[in-house]
Amino acid sequence: MDPDDDRDTLVDADGPEGVRLQKVLAAAGVGSRRHCEEMIGEGRVEVDGQIVRRFGAKVDPDRQIIKVDGRRIPSRQDLVYLALNKPTGVLTAMSDDRGRQTVADLLPSGGERLFHVGRLDYDTEGLMLLTNDGELAHRLAHPRYGVLKTYLADVTGSVPASLGKRLAAGVQLEDGMASADKFRIVDRSGSHALVEITLHEGRKHIVRRMLAEVGHPVSRLVRTQLGPVRLGRLAPGANRKLTTAEIGELYAAVGL
Repeated sequence: MDPDDDRDTLVDADGPEGVRLQKVLAAAGVGSRRHCEEMIGEGRVEVDGQIVRRFGAKVDPDRQIIKVDGRRIPSRQDLVYLALNKPTGVLTAMSDDRGRQTVADLLPSGGERLFHVGRLDYDTEGLMLLTNDGELAHRLAHPRYGVLKTYLADVTGSVPASLGKRLAAGVQLEDGMASADKFRIVDRSGSHALVEITLHEGRKHIVRRMLAEVGHPVSRLVRTQLGPVRLGRLAPGANRKLTTAEIGELYAAVGL
């Protein structure tokens, strides 16, 4: 098919169904309707893999995949994507029969039912993602896709410069080998150090177990990044909506 021939890609523009493409783009936060029209005219927008240049084109945002500059956008208006800074002492769950505080307690009441993407230990703080996009949540948490996760850890002991190579080579744990994708020493102070470690794995207590195995127990652990999404200056217990660019990069990271 000619990439400029969008007749088979779009909803019938003369029918009652469908939403104008520029309206969907604007609602997703891509830009103003005028800017979105310009992007369509420049051939930067795809619907189901085909470039669309017709300004009056209508689409079905619930069924069709829309991309801008090769990145998928969240076209369904009922989908929610949040970043949360989980404090210590909060359970990674949406409810708890023992009455402990959960991540759900940190979210506005009466909203959409959300899934937490993966888990953070009870005593670990930092970035969590929550969404009602079940397929995205499943893929982000699945080890097959190897989405990188970065942590800052306060550790005890004098950390040698060679530790990064040792962690990259792999550490034998009781449930198999585990390795770091990246490692750096952020700061040293006497018998303590602040280190940054990035892994694609998500096994239980994996960071704490790896660092303890090489002689550097963790006293505090903060996740600062998951895939393209960074914790930044988000306050403990606070949440924010992901940007359109962040969502598109998450889709790309897991092949959606």
